[in-house]
Amino acid sequence: MKLAFLFPGQGSQRPGMLDDLPKCNAVENVLETASEILNKNVYNFQTKESLVSTKAVQLSLLAAEVAAFKAFEAKGVTPDFVAGHSVGAFSAAVAAGAIDFKDAVKIVQLRGHLMEQAHPNGYGMGVILGLNGTQLEAFLTDHFEEKSPVYIANRNAPDQLTISGALPGIHRILKIAEENGARCASLLNVSTPSHCPLLAPVSEALAYALHDITFKRPKIPYAGNRRARLLNDPEEIRLDLAESVSSAVQWHDAATILYEKGARLFIEMPPGTILSNLAARAFPEARILSVDGNGFDDCQYVAKRERKK
Repeated sequence: MKLAFLFPGQGSQRPGMLDDLPKCNAVENVLETASEILNKNVYNFQTKESLVSTKAVQLSLLAAEVAAFKAFEAKGVTPDFVAGHSVGAFSAAVAAGAIDFKDAVKIVQLRGHLMEQAHPNGYGMGVILGLNGTQLEAFLTDHFEEKSPVYIANRNAPDQLTISGALPGIHRILKIAEENGARCASLLNVSTPSHCPLLAPVSEALAYALHDITFKRPKIPYAGNRRARLLNDPEEIRLDLAESVSSAVQWHDAATILYEKGARLFIEMPPGTILSNLAARAFPEARILSVDGNGFDDCQYVAKRERKK
């Protein structure tokens, strides 16, 4: 049975997320390395007060996810595929062997800073359930306003989409979605307009910074965010990490590619269960687990048992 590791993005964070990781040398090494690179104890980024910062959220997620991956690796569990949602793509790239963790910490720190500075006020994201992409695209086109633009940001499921842009425009589209049958249309607790053209300058800056970092051919196939394809070329992964911040995340299609390639066991790295819940809905015949929902030991046991079949 083929195994896929899923690495979540912003929205999955919670205070104290690093405290719940397995107690082992592999985890300690990752967290110590992150602290050395940041010149600050990485545990300081996971407090309730710190997590109001996009940069702190993204660094905490990267540290938690890579540490969890290394804990599995230390127990002899490695996946056949990896995929990360938004900033989780950096964790996936580290797990795949395409980029060094030290370099990922530096770039994610820059990514979070640039995103905070790009649009510090008046922007955000919303989520809409119960409408498909064609319907939502029509609403966005018919009600687009230059002074308060809104774009599709994440295609998490056929009927679960997120939007990004200026808050007045987001509120307008959420109201229209509700009036046209959406089961849910609500604002997300995110202060940046992620994964839309408003962050094109951030993508350009990241592309420039990523040119100074060594990328290697991945040891584990990596599913990209932008085009939902398995990427084996280091330059394609570099481009995916740079441009995905200003491009819609094609998550449902990326996860579907893994399923079509034979993945039947999906394990979501901590924190959270967002991606495993999406996978459970999309692939009812697969086995879906999460470290937060099922525990590290159970996930490890199932992975080892199922891989022998």
